[in-house]
Amino acid sequence: MKLQSLPWLILFLPLLAAAGITLFTLPNRRLSAILSNLAVFGSLVLTVLFIAVNGWHPAATELRTTWLSVGGLEVDFGLRLDALSLLMTLIVTFVASFIHLYSAGYMRDDSGYSRFFASLSLFTFSMLGIVLSNNFLQLFIFWELVGVSSYLLIGFWFEKPSAADAAKKAFITNRVGDLGFILGILVVWAALGSLHFATLEGTLKQNPQALGAIATVAGLLIFCGAVGKSAQFPLHVWLPDAMEGPTPVSALIHAATMVAAGVYMLCRVFFLLNSQALVVIAVVGGVTALLAAVIAIQQNDIKRILAYSTLSQLGYMVMAVGLARTSHDPSPAMFHLVTHAFFKALLFLGAGSVIMAMHHEQDIWKMGGLRKQTPATYWTFMVGTLALCGVPPFSGFYSKDAILAAAQHDLPLFILAALVAVMTTFYMFRLVLVAFHGEAKSDTARHAHESPGLMVWPLRVLAVPSVLAGFWGVEKLAASMYVTEETVHAAHWYQEIFAPFQHAPVAAGAGLVAVAIGFIAAYMLYAKAKTDPLPEKLGALSTAMRNRFYFDELYGATVIRFNDTLAAITDGWDRWIVSGFCIGLVRGGTDFTGRALRLFQTGNLQTYALLFVLGVAAVLYFALS
Repeated sequence: MKLQSLPWLILFLPLLAAAGITLFTLPNRRLSAILSNLAVFGSLVLTVLFIAVNGWHPAATELRTTWLSVGGLEVDFGLRLDALSLLMTLIVTFVASFIHLYSAGYMRDDSGYSRFFASLSLFTFSMLGIVLSNNFLQLFIFWELVGVSSYLLIGFWFEKPSAADAAKKAFITNRVGDLGFILGILVVWAALGSLHFATLEGTLKQNPQALGAIATVAGLLIFCGAVGKSAQFPLHVWLPDAMEGPTPVSALIHAATMVAAGVYMLCRVFFLLNSQALVVIAVVGGVTALLAAVIAIQQNDIKRILAYSTLSQLGYMVMAVGLARTSHDPSPAMFHLVTHAFFKALLFLGAGSVIMAMHHEQDIWKMGGLRKQTPATYWTFMVGTLALCGVPPFSGFYSKDAILAAAQHDLPLFILAALVAVMTTFYMFRLVLVAFHGEAKSDTARHAHESPGLMVWPLRVLAVPSVLAGFWGVEKLAASMYVTEETVHAAHWYQEIFAPFQHAPVAAGAGLVAVAIGFIAAYMLYAKAKTDPLPEKLGALSTAMRNRFYFDELYGATVIRFNDTLAAITDGWDRWIVSGFCIGLVRGGTDFTGRALRLFQTGNLQTYALLFVLGVAAVLYFALS
């Protein structure tokens, strides 16, 4: 294979940057930022070079070395190099590169500047490790590293109690999903005797019934990992609170990286998921998409609106994986993952630009009129909005259409997906109309100004793929991993523009109608609104939506209270029974015995002689009798 050392460099450059900053350059803010940016841009350049030389399907699909050998278990430290992993590597390094660049401007006045870039580099390394892993054990290790590094980033401003709590919430919630994930890995290993993806896939191709009756259980346990990382219902509660981290962190976590890891993992191990497991996956994804879209309608924090939007779109992707139970092709999920990476990173960075212009104000009802004050941010944010809503010819239209087309054979999920598309357009244009249009609603908004070029140029760059990524044949590239080459036909970019209307006119038409309905409803309600009219119209429902249907309170009253009660009972048992009685009995008996024996240590020679004689007599008695 040509340039075979490049994938190792792509993976380890961000780790070297994180280590270098932590050990050597922490006091030097500028050097730390340069080192972190050079590492991630270097990984991006090397990824492009590797793909240019070897193509999307390299001759040698793996690089590996034996890492662990215990009995019959052999685990490699290896890199999987195929269209799926190379596509994700390109997306992760591209989006992360411009988020790193943007961060240099956004975080310039923060006292933890160098620490931020060290954590950002560690996160990028961890995510690349997930993408390139060729076996379950290695993937799980990087999976946990992503959890650790996201904890550091979400709780970056740890002096704020809300940020520290959000970091703990994200970390602990993900551990719940990860428990199921590792159990699933153990079930697969016990049944098939391997953790290597290629070996597992080959085994199941030769014998589709190799997992037997536990196939559904194994698939759903592995899905638990995606439920945690990709914040699916009912473990969705951590993601909106992750907004407590700096805005570049929100962009990195909510775009192509952490939350996308679950969807990518499902596509990577799709061969393990049987039809029963895929039905559950589709339903969970659909419920998450609908629930998050409903909640987003009544959020007023600009970052929380985008966070619930991410939840909803992740639900779309997971649903698309589940819908592949008949086609055996989850490429629509990967297609939407790719386009979403571009426009959601753009939207979050745009939100960060707005927050900077508003002196860290995040309430959209204290904004208004920003279209004139921040024109570059407005137009790039509008590009991201149109892509997210699915307006042609923006990229989101094509990837969302692919999911709607996949849902046509399942009418309830098709209707749900179309309804979510209406809501997506509604809440996004609610945000745009309230924050950017109309009159300024505060003095801060009247005196807002555009962000510096270091923050604006990444927005402009990300706007380009947000428009064009739908024409790049991403879906066909992903599909080449799941279907025969003969069925995947290449098409020119200009043919891709009208492809949805030729291949799936019902889905394309439904998507356009959804956009129209959502926009008209948002315009009628919010074009000239100075306050939100929905609370008066919806009453208690609006309150419930604004309070996220009280999921946090419900978990607090049930799961958390049960955990606290169980912990108190366990603590009492340990304190009073184990430590107080059992160990106390042993401790007290030892103390009593020691005190009794001490009485014999009188220091009197006659006493010792008497005891010696009595001892000899006792020995003789027992020996002779």
